[in-house]
Amino acid sequence: MTFKAYLENIETKTGKSPADFKNLAMKKGYLNSGKLRPDVKVGEVVAWLKQDYQLGHGHAMQSSRC
Repeated sequence: MTFKAYLENIETKTGKSPADFKNLAMKKGYLNSGKLRPDVKVGEVVAWLKQDYQLGHGHAMQSSRC
């Protein structure tokens, strides 16, 4: 599956675009100036996406790259 297809599937499932997830991650404090803070592990972001948006591991990993 391509990266684009992952993003399309995520948006269909959640109704949220990559920009929406980036804004939500900023509000959660995971990002600083649009980049993942050095003290935040990707696994923490993936766990949040899986818990709050019921994404599978692969989709959560792709979402965390946005």
